[in-house]
Amino acid sequence: MATLDWFVLGLFFLGLVGIIVWVLKQKEEDTTDYFLAGKNAGWLSIGSSIFSSNIGSEHLVGLAGAGFISGMAMAHWEMHAWLILILGWVFVPFYDRIKIYTMPEFLERRFSPGSRSVLSVISLVSYVLTKVAVTVYAGGVVFDTVFNVESVTLFGREVDFFWVSAIGLVAITGIYTILGGMRAILYTSVLQTPVLLFGSIVILIVGLAKVGGWVEVESIVGDNLRLVRSSADPDFPWTGVLMGSAIIGFWYWCTDQYIVQRVLSGRNQQQSRRGAIFAGYLKLLPVFIFMIPGMIAFALNQKGLLHVDSSDSAFASMVADLLPAGITGIVVCGLLAALMSSLASLFNSSAMLFVEDFYKKMRPNQQPKHYVTIGRIATATVVVLGVAWIPVMLGLGKVLYEYLQGVQGLLAPAIASVFLLGVFWKRMTAKGAFWGMITGFGIGMFRLFLNIKYGLVGKVGSMVKSVLYINATEAKNDMINDLESVNQTITKSMPSDLATSLTEKVSAAMTSLAGLTAEGKAHASALLEQAKTGIHQYYLDSGGLSYKFAAINQYEITVLLFFLCIAVMVIISLLTAAPTPEQLKYTYAASTAEERAATKASWNGWDILHTIIIIGIIVAFYFYFW
Repeated sequence: MATLDWFVLGLFFLGLVGIIVWVLKQKEEDTTDYFLAGKNAGWLSIGSSIFSSNIGSEHLVGLAGAGFISGMAMAHWEMHAWLILILGWVFVPFYDRIKIYTMPEFLERRFSPGSRSVLSVISLVSYVLTKVAVTVYAGGVVFDTVFNVESVTLFGREVDFFWVSAIGLVAITGIYTILGGMRAILYTSVLQTPVLLFGSIVILIVGLAKVGGWVEVESIVGDNLRLVRSSADPDFPWTGVLMGSAIIGFWYWCTDQYIVQRVLSGRNQQQSRRGAIFAGYLKLLPVFIFMIPGMIAFALNQKGLLHVDSSDSAFASMVADLLPAGITGIVVCGLLAALMSSLASLFNSSAMLFVEDFYKKMRPNQQPKHYVTIGRIATATVVVLGVAWIPVMLGLGKVLYEYLQGVQGLLAPAIASVFLLGVFWKRMTAKGAFWGMITGFGIGMFRLFLNIKYGLVGKVGSMVKSVLYINATEAKNDMINDLESVNQTITKSMPSDLATSLTEKVSAAMTSLAGLTAEGKAHASALLEQAKTGIHQYYLDSGGLSYKFAAINQYEITVLLFFLCIAVMVIISLLTAAPTPEQLKYTYAASTAEERAATKASWNGWDILHTIIIIGIIVAFYFYFW
């Protein structure tokens, strides 16, 4: 960071401060103002907010890291612009008609208070396990890499800069979110989104020029350019990836409070739909501005032109090493914008969920300002829990983006199935919804527990590939420290004879890695593969059915859970009393002729044209990378 970069960063923060001061001068009297920006947002701010809320650390750090390690394998999750179109065309009219604040509120009206509470719990758990933990961790990785500071002294103690920067990011974002609410998020995203896009596009162009063009990237990345992998692929079988990513996408884009709250802020259906269409265009970009830069980083690393300490630091390493003064500052602003907007959206949504779905039931008829205060306290609690989860998340040993989609794949089936049936199947009952969600959530959390219990397999498995890409002393030392930690875990948790055999392999891998030669790295990878196989066999023998369940591919388990939830909901619904006429008002088929006419009047040929263009780009992408 040169002086010019700090100057650019200062201008960016001044812009944020100016927007927040303007927001604070606006009239804000109740929770509608605070949480939904007075329901007066236009398509530009809605689309920008949807995109900036989605494009956070999982993309800057995780998606680039996924591109570095596995190429295009995880691009399916980023080609979900078609699901944002479904949000705009199908769910915007529906949510507008039934007049709701939160997604759990819909489940209460359609089914029961119990269903509402279950969804709120699942949503808050997802914020802790994914959005908070991932974003805070990624913020630490970005700042650690870009500023190249190991530690700082605070109150006479040496503190890892990773934690200082991560917690500082939370504090800064929390201040402007608490003060300004949804209106601050919407309007700051209009500033943040173009800055983020500009910085990422610069990285793409500079990286391609440095590596020698796209043809060179294709040559070095090789088979990892393939989007669809074999059904026998241990990591990305198409049988799980294609449908599993769609299930996660439907939950996230059409039913998650975190995203839907943006379209609920629209002044009318037309503005909300066009905001979704605009967000659909923006959603086409992440593969090109985050995943492909990750592949470029891999190619540069292989050619010795860039030192990448770990896959998750691929994007930040490009920022730190490739960009000139001034441009680096702009890109760092983009990184900050993505991290802060993602956290800000989380803060507002978690506060709204807790207040509307729990606290108001316990303490009704309080002053609006009281509820806003309680929401802020609830948000702080969610953040603390998320930060506490980070060490557990790191222990699972996956690339950040894989971890994120794996956990979301355990949470999404229960919610996706209840919304799909609840909205479109009139025979769905309250008991079917409740027990279906309980079943899906319970089994999903049990699988997460098993992932933690048997996490050593995943941790060593991630090292099998990672050691091949190390070409810097610092990265080698970090890997050796991780391998020593693996040896300690093996020694503590396994029989002595087996532990001795496995630790010898891991120690030999450390020795082979020491010289950073191609032969040594390949040998280290082979030794770690043997250690992984030994650990897998031990768990298979000692863990029995529980380990076999834990060993099912993480994307295939998402598909299995989804159909299990559907089956439970259908069977129980058919065995219980049909919904009441009041409950059926909250199904898609209940719209009146006047409501359908109002929806039809809210769109025209331009909306259709842009929808077709977005779908065409998605089809072309799949055709090229299939």
